[in-house]
Amino acid sequence: MEFGSCWQAVVENVRDGLLVVDTSGKIAAVNPAMEKMMGLSARELVGKSCRVLNCTGCKVIGGRDGEPWCELFRAGKSKNKECVLTNSQGRAVHVIKSAVPMVDAEGQLIGVVETLTDISESVCQKEEIMYLRKNLWMDEGFFGMIGKSEAMSQLYDLIVSVSRSQAPVLIRGKSGTGKELVARAIHESSPRKDMPFIKVNCAALNENLLESELFGHVRGAYTGADRDRVGRFEAAHGGTLFLDEIGDIPLSTQIKLLRVLEEREIEKVGDHKPIPVDVRIVSATNKDLDALILSGAFREDFYFRINVFPIFCPSLVERKDDIPILARRFIDQAQAREGSRVTGLTPEALECLLSWSWPGNVRELRNVIEYALVLCTGDLIGKEHLPLTLTHPPQTVTIPAGPEKSWQEERDSLIQALTKTGGNQSEAGRLLGVSRVTVWKRMKKYGIHV
Repeated sequence: MEFGSCWQAVVENVRDGLLVVDTSGKIAAVNPAMEKMMGLSARELVGKSCRVLNCTGCKVIGGRDGEPWCELFRAGKSKNKECVLTNSQGRAVHVIKSAVPMVDAEGQLIGVVETLTDISESVCQKEEIMYLRKNLWMDEGFFGMIGKSEAMSQLYDLIVSVSRSQAPVLIRGKSGTGKELVARAIHESSPRKDMPFIKVNCAALNENLLESELFGHVRGAYTGADRDRVGRFEAAHGGTLFLDEIGDIPLSTQIKLLRVLEEREIEKVGDHKPIPVDVRIVSATNKDLDALILSGAFREDFYFRINVFPIFCPSLVERKDDIPILARRFIDQAQAREGSRVTGLTPEALECLLSWSWPGNVRELRNVIEYALVLCTGDLIGKEHLPLTLTHPPQTVTIPAGPEKSWQEERDSLIQALTKTGGNQSEAGRLLGVSRVTVWKRMKKYGIHV
């Protein structure tokens, strides 16, 4: 048997999918395993654009004569990259993809060969295990988060979903809602869990110190820099970098962070040597970034770069069903830590907790329980042991507000404006008398897609 026929037999019987794509992005050849994976015959695939695979790991850069079609042609190779394809039945196929360019005898690029290993079964098993773990964690605590309410169940689902991705995450929510716990949960349930989780409080440092903290510095970079220092990006290499209070980052630092996110390289303060970094960015803020963008205090391009996957932490008022569980947990922790004899709350005390507005969220509830534990000398916390702000709230005077549009009216007017302008958000904003950012925010609020 000739070598060529042997090679053909190997290609046809290998379990992994094989795909050959030319420099224009057209499929030149596939093996039977690739046909089975996509649910299409070679006749249906050959000659078609490789974009018919709907691969999430591909980055198309070409389209003009003489320009490479795919980022792979520039990078030189792609090794063991996890991607998702969509087959002819619309089913997601999870694969591990490796690819190398092909050159002719003169060294000219003629195409690329891709090897795709189907890992869909393994992914399904992992998802099932994560689902079972999530149900268990709802009783025992989901990475430190306590709660069984619908709002928390949805939050857990989002964390599990986003943990499989490498996309930047922006966690938003009021102070005391547990944004750092969410960031840690994303890291701990991701493939990066065995690598570092590094936190930076962006509000605690001035501009110069923040850049040194993020990127590091070399000796002599500024007065007092008597030695080289590794920055948080380098320290988090391979893991997750949590940028807390990102709404307080100066504009100049936002520009540098934007470049790092695009190029995946940093430069230490006082040095111009690029250092490659592999870091997953998770950000958090309790500020209104839309308002900061309008005021010019926050860059819109930086916002869109870090807000690929937004997560909103529910306030305690939105999950009042969890208050008894949280109070019980804080009491148990006090028992374990200090040997407290308190075992629970009286019905009157619990009713008082459920009727409070909780502006400080879970953090405020913890403080209230700790306050009550100091005063309580019996087995149960009573209403008399709670702070006066809860049991005797100050009287407020409500000033009647002017007429406001209902959500339905606001949504209908937005749809009408977008229809009149053919989906142009800037023009729709002019018709409504609001900014383009406000139009985008309302579209997101009401689930409107152009």
